[in-house]
This record gives sequence, C-alpha cells and structure tokens, in this order.
Amino acid sequence: MGRIPLRREVPAMAAMPSNLPDWMDPSTLHRNRLPSRAHWWGFPDEAGALEGDLGANPRYRCLNGMWQFRLADRPDEVPEEFWQDAGPEWTELPVPSNWQMLGMGRPHYTNVLYPIPVDPPRVPEDNPVGLYVRQFTVPEDWAGLPTFVRFEGVDSAFYVWINGIEVGFSKVPHMPAEFDVSRMVRPGLNEIAVQVFQWSDGTYLEDQDMWRLSGIFRDVHVFCAPPVTAYDAFVHTDPGASDGPATVRLEAQVRNWSDGPREAAIRASLLDEDGSAVATVVSEPVTVGPRAAADVAVCLDVPPESKRLWTAETPNLYGLVMTVMDGEGNVLEARRLRVGIRKIEIREGALLINGAPIKVRGVNRHESDPVYGHAVTYESMVRDIRLMKQHNINAVRTSHYPDDPRWYDLCDEYGIYVIDEADLESHGAWALGDWSYFAKHPDWRAAFVDRAERMVERDKNHACVIMWSLGNESGYGPNHDAMAEWIRGRDPSRPIHYCEAWTDGVPSEITDVVSCMYPTVERLEAEGKGKSGPRPFIMCEYAHAMGNGPGNLKEYWDTIRAHRQLIGGCVWEWCDHGVLETTDDGVAYYAYGGDFGDYPHDGNFCIDGMVFPDRAPSPSLIEYKKVLEPVSVVAWDAASCTARIENRYDHAGLGHLTATWSLYEDGLLVRSGTVALPDVAPGAQAELRLPQAAPSATGRDRFIELSVRLAAANRWADAGHEVAWAQLPLPAAEARAPRLVAAASLECGEDSDDIWFNGRDFLIVLSKQSGIPSQWVNDGTELLDRGPRLHVWRAPIDNDNWIVGKWREHGLDHMEMLVRETTLLEASADSARVRVSYVMAAPARVPLIRGTAVYTVDAAGELTVEHHVVPETDLPALPRIGLQMMLPFDLQRVTWYGLGPHENYVDRKESGKLGLWSADVEDLYVPYIFPQENGGRSDVRWAAFTDDYGRGLLAMAEPLMTMTASLFTTEALDRAKHTYELEASDSVIVTLDHAVCGLGSASCGPKPLDRYILRPEETTFRMRLRPVALDRDDPMRLYRGGASVGSA
Repeated sequence: MGRIPLRREVPAMAAMPSNLPDWMDPSTLHRNRLPSRAHWWGFPDEAGALEGDLGANPRYRCLNGMWQFRLADRPDEVPEEFWQDAGPEWTELPVPSNWQMLGMGRPHYTNVLYPIPVDPPRVPEDNPVGLYVRQFTVPEDWAGLPTFVRFEGVDSAFYVWINGIEVGFSKVPHMPAEFDVSRMVRPGLNEIAVQVFQWSDGTYLEDQDMWRLSGIFRDVHVFCAPPVTAYDAFVHTDPGASDGPATVRLEAQVRNWSDGPREAAIRASLLDEDGSAVATVVSEPVTVGPRAAADVAVCLDVPPESKRLWTAETPNLYGLVMTVMDGEGNVLEARRLRVGIRKIEIREGALLINGAPIKVRGVNRHESDPVYGHAVTYESMVRDIRLMKQHNINAVRTSHYPDDPRWYDLCDEYGIYVIDEADLESHGAWALGDWSYFAKHPDWRAAFVDRAERMVERDKNHACVIMWSLGNESGYGPNHDAMAEWIRGRDPSRPIHYCEAWTDGVPSEITDVVSCMYPTVERLEAEGKGKSGPRPFIMCEYAHAMGNGPGNLKEYWDTIRAHRQLIGGCVWEWCDHGVLETTDDGVAYYAYGGDFGDYPHDGNFCIDGMVFPDRAPSPSLIEYKKVLEPVSVVAWDAASCTARIENRYDHAGLGHLTATWSLYEDGLLVRSGTVALPDVAPGAQAELRLPQAAPSATGRDRFIELSVRLAAANRWADAGHEVAWAQLPLPAAEARAPRLVAAASLECGEDSDDIWFNGRDFLIVLSKQSGIPSQWVNDGTELLDRGPRLHVWRAPIDNDNWIVGKWREHGLDHMEMLVRETTLLEASADSARVRVSYVMAAPARVPLIRGTAVYTVDAAGELTVEHHVVPETDLPALPRIGLQMMLPFDLQRVTWYGLGPHENYVDRKESGKLGLWSADVEDLYVPYIFPQENGGRSDVRWAAFTDDYGRGLLAMAEPLMTMTASLFTTEALDRAKHTYELEASDSVIVTLDHAVCGLGSASCGPKPLDRYILRPEETTFRMRLRPVALDRDDPMRLYRGGASVGSA
C-alpha cells in the first residue's frame, strides 16, 4: 500500500537463468511436499475428534518449544550436515519465533521498496541462514504407521531433515508445508533439522508492508495416521428455502498409504451445538488402491426445525464428524470439522449472505506482536477478535497473506467475515520499470497459482471465508488470470477480489467485486452510482489510521449506506506494528523502521493502526465503533420524545438487546430508566417513545441519552456491553443568566512597560512589549506562567502529509508575535479595555497574520480575550486558530463540559459524548508512537484547570472551543521522534482553539473534507478566563454569564 518509488526501465521479461539453487528458482515450488489439504486432525475415535484436544491425541506430537539454533551469515558457510556440528556457538531459541526478535540479525521494515537488490530471481549471497535442530520422541505404537511433519509457517524458504535424511523443501511463508516422514522416523528418539533462508526468490512475491522477519514462526507438528485415512475434505452447504431443509455435502478424499488395496467407507454425522445428532449418513464402501486415493461423497439433510444458518451476526456452527471405517466397519480414524451453513451470492450489485445484502464493516489485519513479531499467540488472536466484535467490526481482510489457521476457527466461532488473501505482493517491482513484471512473466505463473491453490485448499471449509483475494499490489497480468481460473474451477461458491485488476481505468472481469484503495468520499459516491459498472464495490483499504486520525469516517459510512452497490470496506489497519524496545536507562518505547539500522526503510509508516501494539484501543477505534453501531436514531421529535430507530444489522433482530434512557441537565444525571426496545427486523425502522421531561425554565442544557446494550453475556462481551447510543436534545429556555456587577471595584494603571489591573483579590499585569499577560495572581496564587497568546501551529500529525511541507515552508512552526502598539482604551471601576495590534511572522519571512487583540478585565476578575485575525497568505489551510497559555504545574486537574471522555477532533467526534468530564492532564495525553498533536476535546463550553484543592483557572468559550491540556509543548511534540524523547514542561500547556483543521487520512489517503479544512480567512473570536474555586463556584453558571459567590 501507499508510496511508490522511482523506477528504472529494463528489458521486459528477462529470460530465467538456469542452474539456480532451489531457493532462487521460481520453478522449484517444493520438493516432496504433500498436496495441499484442509487444516484438520485425525483422532483414533469419534469421542476424541469431538473433544478436539490435540494435546490428548495419542497420534499427535507438538514440536513447539526450545530448539538448538545457529545463524549463519550466508548459505556457503553452512556445513553439509550442520546438525552434527552443534557446539558452543549454538544457542537455544523458541519455536515458533522470528530470530530477529530475539536479537539475532535485525528487524527490517519497509513498505514498498524491496529489502534486497532487485535482480530477480537472484537474492544476495549474504543471505542469513537459520539452522534449527531438536530431538523428539515417537511412541512405540506409531511403528509402521504413516507419519508426517507439518510446518504451519516458515519465512522464507527451508529444507528439512529427519535423522540425517533429507525430507524436502518448501517456500511461501504463510502457507503450511507437510511432508511424509514415515521412512525416516523410528520409535524412540529422533532428530529433526531445519535450514531456513532469510531471502529466496519468493521474497520478490512477499513484499508486503510489514517487518521483514525470518524463521519458523508458526506451529510445527508431527503426527501419524492409520494406513487408510481421510486425507482431505470439502464441505459444501446450501441453506435451501426458508421453510425447507438445508443440505451439507461432504466430498472426502480417502487415501491408502499401504502397499496393498484397502476397502473403506465413511460415516458422516452432523451434530448440533449441544452434541445431538441432526443427520447421519454412511457411504458405500470403496476400494482404494495401493498408495492411491479415492473420492467419496455423501449428502446430509438438515430438517427445517434443526436449521440454523451462519452469518457474522449469528455464527451458528455444527460439528461434522467424519469417521473412516474399514470393510468390516471397524473405526480407523475420526475427524471433525466445524460447519456453518450459508450461501454467498451477488445480485443486483450487492453482496448477499443467505439472501440478505451485507455491508463489510472491516479492518485490515496483519499478524503482528510487539514482542514476538509474526509469531502471534492464540491469546493475542482471542484478544483481537473480542476487541473487534466489541467495536462493531464484522470483517477482516487478511492483509496480505493467509493468517494462522486458528484465526479462521475463531472467526467461525465469533462471527467475522474474512476476505482471505493470498501470500502475494510484488509492490517493489516498480524498480523493474513495470509494476506488473511478475504478474506478466510466464516463469512466475506457477508460483502465483501455487499461492492461490494452497490458500484455498487450506481454508475452503471455513464459513467465515466469504471472498478469495488474489493478493495485493502486484500489478496485474495473466498470472492473476490463471489464479482466478484455478480458484473458480475449485470453488465457484465464493467471489474473487483483487484490487489492482484494472486496465486503462476499467476494472477487469476476472474479479466478482470491484475494489480500490483510499478513495475520496466523492469517488465513493460515484462508484455507488455505477461509475465502474454493476458489480459490488468495496474499499479494500480506506481511512488510513496512522497516528492521530483518520477523519470523516461518518461521511464514508453515510455514503456506503446510501447505495446498495457499495458493500463497505476495510480500514487500514488494525494494529500498530511497533516493536517493544527499552532505552539504555530502562524506558520502554515502540520502535519502527530505521530504529535498528535497517536500510532502506519507511520509518513510522508501519505505525498506522486502530489499536496500539499492546492492543490498547486508539480514539479512532472508538470512533469506528460509533459509526458502525447496529442501532441508530435516524429521527428525533423532542416535543413528543419520540425517536425513530433503525436496525442496521444485516441479519439479526434486536431481541438480544436492551435499552436504557438517562436524562441529563448540564451534564448531571437527573433520572434514568429502562425502555422496551422493539424487535425491529434488519434494515427496518420503528418508533421508540421515551419518557417526557418537564421543560426547563433555567436555560439548562438538557438531553436524553439512549443506550443500547447486550441483554445477556456472549462469547465476546459481558451482559450490559454498550453497542450503540444516542444523545437526543430537549428544548430549554434560551435565557442567559444576567451579567452581575461585582461589589468590588477595579483599579487600573500603566507605565512604559506594563498595564496592570488590581481587583479585590487579584492582580493582572499585561506586558506592552509582548502583548500578552505576564502575570495573573488571585488570592496570592499564580494562575499563569505565560499567555494567552494567539496560536496557529500544531505538532504535525501523520495525516498532515498533504500540507505540512507548505506549513513549514511558510514558517508556521516558528511564528512570533510582534507587537505594533498596545493601547489602554478605557478604564473604570467596573472594567478596563486594552487593544494590542500585532503581526505574526517567522524569521526571514514576511508577516502571515495581522491581528488585533482586545483584553477586557472586569472587577470580578474575569479576563475576556478577543482576537480579530487577518491571515495574509495563499496557504490552503491553517493548522489551528486559538489561544495557547502555560499554566502553573500544579493546575493538573481538568474538568470540562464538552465532548469526551476520549480524544476527539472536528472530523472525528461522532463518538464524543457531551458531558461533564474530569481527568488529570497526563490522562488526556494519547501516546502516539510518533509524537504529534493529540488530546483534543471538541465542542467544549468551558474547562477548569485546577489544583488538588479545586483552585485554578476557568476558560469559557463563546460558544464552543477545542481544548487540549498537556505536559508537552507543541515544540517538544514536533521535535520528538519517539515517546521517550519527549521532555515534560514545568508548566501545563493549554490550547483553546476557536477552530482547528480536520484530520483526514492523507498519510496514505485523502486530505480532510473541504468542510473540515481551516481556511486562512478573516476571523474574530472571543474567550473568557477567570479564577475559579470549584468548592464555591459553579462553572456552568459562570459560563452563562453569572458571577462568583461574593458578587452583588
């Protein structure tokens, strides 16, 4: 995804060199690897298969754990029988793992650029080789039985030996490789050795945007089987008519590993979730020849009363137990598959599951762990899928390779649609002068098709897989056509996706859905109206979630919901790929590209997820949850307290949900209760009556908050988990509290340097030179360290990529306020006014802003700051316009009335709840791995910055502001490249913005929508500041124009 490097022209389709070693020969896909098959396990009996406990399976051994390991610098340094040379230079290394994550070699991050010289199919001679050796024990009762070793994932290519005998060779990191080792193993102690190459010809097809890590990173198994076994199976389901039976068709391949013919039959039993049999059928016996296979097919009918269909919202699964019997009916083995009955169709431009159009509310997910790299644990997978479901996500694109097979089991069980993507990306082929170089080259066709075949064969029985994807960013050519042809011949039941299948702006017919990355909302709207034809349209990547962003998710989903042909999209991406490191003095941080001396690299471009590396949700994930909520209020009549709600599920009703209401006035809960939620059909609407509240005569801010929650616990959340909410405004009197005059009087004076204002308990000094207050003391306590001053800069966010260069070119990051004149306009016992004329300019540049600030101080100690700002620039946007001030360090408690509790900005605030919130300054900080602007709260009416005793400063907007409070200056955030480089200030840095520029997603996508861009236009804004003591003052009353206790 993303950036494209410069390219050079070379002769197209260079002839493939001969006499290359296996790991550099695209025509050598494997040696002795068994045919691809479904991921399943054989047990001695049906009880074991139903239980599914591999650890208790007598026919299975796991080879995970500690292996002896040595890293050689290059292949020619590896002894021919290296397993015999294990000595002091060897170490222990856990499998699964990546050796770079354990301090051997170094992690290397690049997005587009190949990490090696581009000379396909050759790779460098300095090609590190990982050498693995371990011993394992084979039980005595395995003697004479067919025995196999299976590697779930090895990066990049590898050989295997057992007991000194070569077993085989394989490539393709994210696909399994299985070998018959029956003639090599023996009862008792055995030794396995593996030689792993860091680079291979496959590296040219594995140029995904990720850390380049090597080794045995997924599980390793050794297992045996009876002489006649079920080698493979393909399950096909048809839900049938709504009132009729469903059918489950099982196509099994029975394999005879012995030297003589064998007779066999299969018994297939379909079991409900409680273990009761729904249907059972026994096949006719077949004779399987020696060292051969036979196909057996059976059909099971599921009666209507037992039929439960699978969708992401209703992930109903059956257990299918397939038992292999000999000619006399004796059980040889049993295997279990989880079966979800569902049907995928494309009709009238929509993608249908079981006859209903669906929307893909998805994310792209890399397998990434901050400690273990690509060796993702099962516990991490469960954490991922629970978080996804809790945030209303229903789909995952396995970017850009098939995931660990256990992930698909979880997606079946929890209900997540999967766009299963082949382990294929050749983005860096631009260096060859043609992005489609490999896609067009006939010598690479077999490698392309191999990656499709192995993916489909492994994952074909998973209900969760609703699309096959031909890979990512590999150009487009005949090799993709060959992949699609093979897939359709094997599995016509699922649509085919490939984003880059376009020629001259026209989508290719080889795909069943049309796809693109990072469209604007306008482009999406056009596609919804059929711009690219009648096929369903999906954004396989959109809303680049890098750092503080993305913006305008709401507008994307408003557009998607408005068009049947728009079937949704997958945000890029799920998690930040930071690597957990510590500084020399023990400070933890997340590293990214270049931090390990890797070259070339793409810096922090891998830090672009909706969750941090430790899976802490970022504010963007909370926003996504809100935008995707399955129950929405689409209309609200405040007079009758009637909401029109819409069920946005694709298949589920609302019977599993419950609803509560809460009445708030000025952010305080007045009363609450429950309300019966109608069980609305998917896509339908209904009215919901809420209790009416008496009108307020005080002008208070009043609304009802409707909360929709799970009525009962499920697999992914507890009862009471909130899935949707809405805040519904109620009418209130518009009366503003009368402005009262303080009993005390104001004294004012000036000299050549300052103007000062004395009240009963306060002193404010305004510097004529700087044009801002230099001192503010109230009741003997300092309220200001500096400011407030006009502020237009922000520490650039990753998504400011579209304009940050221009900002810096114009010097916005070094703006100074240059005072032209400071004038005391008027002074009385009630108030005083000062006008400051100024310009804002950077060194060596002409002024960009001319402005006037008017300060008004009243006898109650309130300071009103009004700025009239006239930008004089052709810049298309400004970062912000507002005030920044530095408060004493002890004012670290922030209470505000506005959107919260989490960070939100102008184009990412749908998830912000209006309320009365409170937090410490350090808790407002969002620790983006690459430091940048953070912590904003939008639509703030007022904010109080106080010490432990509730004393401090109150800021009031007229009418709304965006507020940040931080221990880091804008300059510190701008300067730092990692969180550990941030130096905390001795002050609290407060920014009160009249307006801010939206976030957008221009780190790899569109800039903010026009309505969210802050244009450099003439502007006037005003804010009010005053001392506050929360034990006696009511900030809401003061915001509305009241006076403190003690005023007359």
